[in-house]
Amino acid sequence: MTVHFGDRLYQAVRSKKTPLAVGIDPLYSQLPEAITGHKHMNDEYDAAAAVDALLEFSTQTLRIIAPLVPAVKINVAFFEKYQAEGIEAFYALMAEAHALGLVTIADVKRGDVGHAAKEYAAAYLAQPELVGLEDTVTPDAITINPFAGEDGIVPFVDIASQNGKGLFIWVRSSNPCAGLLQDFVGQDGQRFYQRLAGLVAGIANAKERIGQSGYSNVGMIVGGTSPEESGLLRQQYPSIWFLVPGLGAQGATVSDCIRFCRPDGTGALITASRSIIYAYHRPEYAERFGQDWKKAVEQAVNDAKTELARAMGA
Repeated sequence: MTVHFGDRLYQAVRSKKTPLAVGIDPLYSQLPEAITGHKHMNDEYDAAAAVDALLEFSTQTLRIIAPLVPAVKINVAFFEKYQAEGIEAFYALMAEAHALGLVTIADVKRGDVGHAAKEYAAAYLAQPELVGLEDTVTPDAITINPFAGEDGIVPFVDIASQNGKGLFIWVRSSNPCAGLLQDFVGQDGQRFYQRLAGLVAGIANAKERIGQSGYSNVGMIVGGTSPEESGLLRQQYPSIWFLVPGLGAQGATVSDCIRFCRPDGTGALITASRSIIYAYHRPEYAERFGQDWKKAVEQAVNDAKTELARAMGA
């Protein structure tokens, strides 16, 4: 029997004793020379060579982080650039992460209505039934864009629930320009993202969506650099998992991010991407580990975990 996504995530965070998740957003130009210098991976303008390099780097990174964190978020955009070659690598990484016991989130931010939404949802959340695709491993959860409102959310939620999967719905982002639209105040005094959060919560809190842990399989994405009052969403919606991007390179601090955790340390996945996967570029790690990029990544994960634990008083 498939374990409810909200419960699975709860168990993973409790087991690893951290809300930290790592984002895999690989750029060829940022990869370590140990990989790009390999004779079969040393041409970023050759699709096969570049994808092999991204796959090797990302696979090794997954193996480093798997014992340390509960979840990984893999951004499909960094693979779609390479079209068919990249998509094949993306699914190979999903399979690897699954085999390593990580909760897998595909950052795809799809959004549509009706039959198109169902097809997007089936592509990423349903187990393929077509001959030749039986061994494909799909993500445990995906991110979606809710611009179309309830009509654009429910088809994804239904297919996620039917397959024991989860969703994270984009409510308030981290980018500097987000406030122009997302903080717009309506006649009722609510900001746009607050109204959207209420819509999402109404869907997420349906009895059939809630697992034994008390968490829904439908969560929200709220950036760590979002307005301070966005932290009130934690109290307003206690059954919601929050995916909180922005720690590190995007400028969010641990204090910005942990406001979305519950007192027991669950309720949020705090994601760090560039600050961890490119740790070997940071002076403090380069000086300590030199060319050993794997040690730098491992140390960056442990350092982020320690910072989060201290901030939460653990």
